[in-house]
Formats: sequence, structure tokens, C-alpha cells
Amino acid sequence: MKAIVCHDFAPLEQLAFEDWPTPDTGADEALVNVAAIGVNFPDALLVQGLYQAKPERPFVPGAEFSGVVEAVGENVTHLKKGDRVVGLSTHYSACAEQISVPAARLIPVPDHIPMQEAAGLILAHGTAHYALKQRANLQPGETLLVLGAAGGTGLAAVQIGKAMGATVIAGCSTDEKLNLAKENGADVLINYNSDDLHTQLRELTKGKGVDVVYDPIGGELFNVCSRNMAPAGRLLVVGFAGGDIPKFPVNLALVKEYAVVGVFFGAFTRRDPAAYADNMRELLAWYKDGKVQVHIDATYPLAQTAEAFAAVMHRKARGKLIITP
Repeated sequence: MKAIVCHDFAPLEQLAFEDWPTPDTGADEALVNVAAIGVNFPDALLVQGLYQAKPERPFVPGAEFSGVVEAVGENVTHLKKGDRVVGLSTHYSACAEQISVPAARLIPVPDHIPMQEAAGLILAHGTAHYALKQRANLQPGETLLVLGAAGGTGLAAVQIGKAMGATVIAGCSTDEKLNLAKENGADVLINYNSDDLHTQLRELTKGKGVDVVYDPIGGELFNVCSRNMAPAGRLLVVGFAGGDIPKFPVNLALVKEYAVVGVFFGAFTRRDPAAYADNMRELLAWYKDGKVQVHIDATYPLAQTAEAFAAVMHRKARGKLIITP
């Protein structure tokens, strides 16, 4: 089969499109013909050696995928050949024509969800859902600021925040991105490249501060948000797409009485698979009801995976990028 192979940590253009062995299928696993692969920021970091995980090389990157079951191991009873599924790989390997994963990590895909959209639903929406539900305990009527609100996980946070009854403030770097956030339910728009974010937040909240901040960007935007939190607020640390990991002055948490909360979705799916499954069922129900959707900005053939990774790395994507083998 064909796959994208990372032979060593190196610039994206050194990823290889080549033959790779078809994976074996263990007794508790399922072999899936991959239909679509969701592109995520950590994918681009991983192959360059910039992520906290450092896989043995060579390896096939990619974690989020949809596809059709080709075969199942002898212990698998809840899936069969021909089932439409979506899943997360435990050891990457999604950027290939086939993937073998523990069957327990596969979720059936209803017929009304296109496979490309299914491949973009787990990580972006799953992260936002876990962050806002389990980590922030977001309540109806609270204010939610989403940074990078037109990116894959930012757009998901806008949609899910609205589904949970919050007033959603979208922060983006361009007016074009803000328009997309508005189309997906944002109530208030802030261009933090042209407007002063600190002033805007103080005026919008009448000095109270924001109840919940969803921050996948980091850097100076985190620093501004840390000074504009409401009492009992929750500042969610989702990632550092801006490239700069900020240093937090902990005295602010004491004086302003809010919490800085880490969000690591991958660890959650492994630590509490039952809650993860419950979240996915809720997400799929919201999708069916039209409360969430996957906005696909562009699709790439498998051979152009490096270009897709570069686009998300440089924050050019609006919504999700999808690779199709």
C-alpha cells in the first residue's frame, strides 16, 4: 500500500510518499481502508521533531481518520467488514491507504455523515467538546472567548459554545476569518490584529472579564487574556499555534481568582474511554441536529500531505483540511 513516511525528523518537504507494508490485524483490532484523514497542528510538529512525542523512525504520521472496515480480529464482535467507522490511531499511522487499530477505538459513522466530514470531527470538535464540557464546565449564559476562532478547533469551539448556551466572542487575525466565525454562530467579533484585545474585552464585559477563554494560540494573546479573566473564570490552555509558550505570572490567579486549565484530549481518550464515547455520541447527535458541522477548507491527495501539513502549520486553514488517499 502507499503511505506517507517520516524517515527522520526534518522539514516537511522531506516526507516521503512510498510503498509501506500493509499492517497486520491483531485479535482485538480492525483493518480499515482509509477514506479520509483529518489534518491537525500536532501532525506538522510531530514529523519535524517539535512535538512532545518522539516516535521511533521511520513511521507514518496522522491520527484522525475515517474509512470502511476491511477485516476484524477474532475477538472483535461489534464490527464487521463494510462498516463505516471513524477513529483515532494510538500510534499515528493514519496517512496511509490502510490502518490497523484497536477495534475499541473505532466509532460507527451514521450514513448521513460524509466520510470526509467524519474524518474532521474527532480531534477538533472532540478537543473543543472535552475542553468546554469536562475541563471548563461551561454554563449557559457565560461568556466564552475563542482565540483562533476560524481554525479547525477554534471553529469547533465556537459551534460547541453556542450549543452549550454561551455568549461566544470570536477572536481572529483577519476580518475574513471573523466572517467565517460569525457564520458558525459567534455573537461578538474581535480582530486582534487591528483592534486592541485588552480594551475590547474590558468594554465588552464592563470590566468583569471573560468567564472562559479557549486558547489554542498562546504567546501574547494568552498574556492579554490572563489579565481579562472574570472571578472563577477558566483559561483553557489548548495549544501554542502561535509558536510561543507563554510564562504565566501565578499572582494573577491569586488576585483575580481564576484557574488556568490544561487540555490534553489525547490523554483523556486513553484515560477515560467511557466519557470519550459519551462525548462522541453527544457530538454526533449535535451534528445530526445541525448544531455542529465540519467546515472543510480544502482537500489534498495523499501524495500532497506535506503541503497540507504546511498549510495548517502556517495557520492558513479556515476550518479543517482533509487528506484523501
